[in-house]
Amino acid sequence: MHFENDTDLYRVIGANIKNYREQAKLTQVQLAEQAKISISYLSKIEAAGCDKSLSISVLNQIANVLNIEIDNFFKEEA
Repeated sequence: MHFENDTDLYRVIGANIKNYREQAKLTQVQLAEQAKISISYLSKIEAAGCDKSLSISVLNQIANVLNIEIDNFFKEEA
């Protein structure tokens, strides 16, 4: 994995979170509540133009709710 800049990194993470959330058939509200983060924070993370930095802790909380490995958030679609 290599990202040219933070914008690309956040875009990939946000898109992956949205994708896994939709696969789990969860709304943003449901995921935010279960991950113990605000809905506005989650919606910013998932937004295509996200430039909001994320903590590893938040990514871990989201991964746990979605029952996936945290490294899946960093994989770009082929």
